[in-house]
Amino acid sequence: MERHFEQELEKLNRRILKMAGLVSAQVHDSMDALINCDSELAAQVIENDNQLDELDVKIDKLCQRIFALSQPVATDLRLIMSALKMNNDLERMGDLAVYIAKKVEGLSDYKEIIVELQMDEIAVSTERMVKDVVQMLNSRQTVLVRDIFDESAQVREKIQEVSRRIIEKMMEKTDVVVVATNLMIILTHLERMAGYCNNMAESVIFLVEGRMIKHTKLSDPGQ
Repeated sequence: MERHFEQELEKLNRRILKMAGLVSAQVHDSMDALINCDSELAAQVIENDNQLDELDVKIDKLCQRIFALSQPVATDLRLIMSALKMNNDLERMGDLAVYIAKKVEGLSDYKEIIVELQMDEIAVSTERMVKDVVQMLNSRQTVLVRDIFDESAQVREKIQEVSRRIIEKMMEKTDVVVVATNLMIILTHLERMAGYCNNMAESVIFLVEGRMIKHTKLSDPGQ
């Protein structure tokens, strides 16, 4: 029974790492599609979403099975709790990548606006955060958490700045209202993705160190 329990935990660990890798790839492709207004790549992101949905269900069912058939304690319980939370956050990040991809086709004639507004820089920063989170999860090393939190704050600040510029353009030129609205929606998705990166970093801290850092100041070593 104990051997079976260990195998189930290892399977859970493998699946959550696989989920993180798939989401990272989806985010990379959606950011690439956005920056280059690549409709074909965007379509591939949308098509690949089924893989994430299937794995999401498998992870949830595995966690439920482990809870039902075992009595996990301490570190094992932290893994299961963290896996449930991270799986949810990863699935939502994957959805956001798809939502962004679905907006790409309507941007093919406005690539210069994306560059002018520096949305490409925001996309690159967002992808870097996701990669750092996945690396943190794979290595179980928490040294990247400060970088993730700092970059998330910078991305949100940049998004607010770009949003103001988009609104100004909408007021100046009514013919860009539709594309500007789509860009605002994309910025909202990017901001949410930054938030999920923070959530993931918090979950890894809990998994590795058993600390809850939500609503605390990470700079305080006593937290």
